[in-house]
This record gives sequence, structure tokens and C-alpha cells, in this order.
Amino acid sequence: MTFPSHSTPVLRAQPHHKEIPIMPFTVTDVPDLPARFTDTFTSHTVRTSELNLHAVVGGDGPPMLLLPAWPQFWYQWRLVMPALAEHFTVVAADVRGTGASDKPATGYDGATVADDMAALMTSLGHDRFVVAGYDYGLLVGHALAAKHRDRVTRLAVGEAIVPGFSPSPPLLSDPATNEIVWHFAFNRLAAVNDRMVAGREEIYFGHQFASKAARPDSIPQSAVDVYVDALRDPAARHASFEIYRHIEETAEQFQRWRQEGPLAIPVLAIGGEHGLGTAPAEDMRKVASDVTGLVISGGGHFLAEEVPHELTKALLEFMH
Repeated sequence: MTFPSHSTPVLRAQPHHKEIPIMPFTVTDVPDLPARFTDTFTSHTVRTSELNLHAVVGGDGPPMLLLPAWPQFWYQWRLVMPALAEHFTVVAADVRGTGASDKPATGYDGATVADDMAALMTSLGHDRFVVAGYDYGLLVGHALAAKHRDRVTRLAVGEAIVPGFSPSPPLLSDPATNEIVWHFAFNRLAAVNDRMVAGREEIYFGHQFASKAARPDSIPQSAVDVYVDALRDPAARHASFEIYRHIEETAEQFQRWRQEGPLAIPVLAIGGEHGLGTAPAEDMRKVASDVTGLVISGGGHFLAEEVPHELTKALLEFMH
């Protein structure tokens, strides 16, 4: 089912703050898309047994599922989607809690979100498919490939740790490391983090983009504003923290899946030169047997927006 060409903003109240319009963030609701983007791509929603899931779909060829990073949604892929759509049927998904998908209070462990994505692809008519995702998309992509091994044929991931296998930095890290990883502990707090960020989304989430990109201005302010506006929704903000609150559960799932044997499909593990570098490949080799590592020159953490041409080239070369 496609969304209408325009949706009315929903007003949701935040404690002690004025009501803020929460846009649905479908393909017709976001700014600054590439030229003629909506000639190729449309928003779709499917109903699984538990929730409504949204994806932006377009192109021609074998199916490719794109998974979002934290704290983003399908919009992060906008710069690479047109070129990919010349070769693939692109499905840029909003996982639960993000974008225009439902935002339940629970269900943010890796296995549950992987099942969501498997159900999404089934509903769209795709039995077997390739997957690409970085940051949170690495976690979901790995979970999907590990739990649904008969469905994912190739996996490209990057710029994230592998829960249960990546080494955990000490609480008192050196200042440079602390600037990169401090949000892990903050996001896993039970409730005070949500209260502290409510009404100050541009400070907290805006800092993530400024500090983790290769340059503070690598991500256009207009794009940062889209992501921040999406996180003004209390349900979306809660979901963004729930991902981290379930890391231990997800790590246990990863360990169980590894006991079934490493992933046998080809895996491309990407790091940014100014991001995690070779670490994604080193970590993915602990859970997969056929891993190709790549470090993209000039890239920071947000690969699809900082180095879209280089990422597109890498995906096309690997996925064919």
C-alpha cells in the first residue's frame, strides 16, 4: 500500500514543552531529495503480525534491503539510492522505532528487529535478497543474516561494533575515545536520558552528527534538522535509547547464532578513514568466514552521506 502524496502533521505533547509537529517522514514529506527522486521511489507500508513497517521502494532488478544507522532512518540513503536503483529493486527500510514505521515501546533486540525485516521483505514479495547497513544497520543486518540464513545472499556492513564480539572500551577511556563512545553508556540509562534530551534534541542528536563525521559540517544542516525533527517524537526518542538498552540481549543472541557456525555468505565490512577504519572487518571476521574489508578514504562515520559516490561504487562492485 502506498502512502498518500501528503500527510497531515501529528501534534504530540512533551512534558513542560510546547506541542511540536511530528511529520510522518515518508518520501513526500522530506526535503532536498536528489532530482527526480520521486519518479523512481515511492513509500510503502506493510502490516506484519505486530506493527506497520515503512520502506521507500524503487528500481529494477534483484532486491536490495538498505538498513538505517542510529539515529537516522531511510532518508540517510537518499544520495546512493538512485544509482543503486539502476541495478536493484531498492528497499530502504525504516526499522521499528524510526521514520514512518510504528514505534512500539518494546522489541528492540536484534532477533525481533531481524524478524521485522524478514516479514517486510516477504510482504513486498522478496524471498532472497542482499542487505546493506552500517552502524545500527550492521547489527540488524548481521542478525537478519544469522537468523534467516536461507534468505540473505550477500551482506555489506560497516561503522559499528559487533555486540558480544567487539572489545568493550574501559569506563575511563582516553579523551579521544571517550568522545566517540560516551553515548553508549548514556543511551543505556533506564529513564533519565530521555528526560534530559526531551526538548533538547538538537543539542544531543545534533552533536552526534557534528562529532562523528569527518568534519563538523559534513552532514548538511538541513539533513540534520530532518533527523532531529524525527526524534522530537517521544516514541521515536524512546526507541532510539531502547536499541542500546537491549545490547546485552542482542549480544547473547549473536553468541548463540555463532555456535551454529559463522556466516558463510560473502560479507563486505566497511570503515571510514576518519571513522572505525579496519575495525568492522576485524570484528566481522569473528562471525563470518568470507569477509572483504574496505576503508573508504575521506569518510567519517556517516558513510552514505559523507562519501556517497565511493560507497555506491563499493556496493555495486560487491553486490554484483
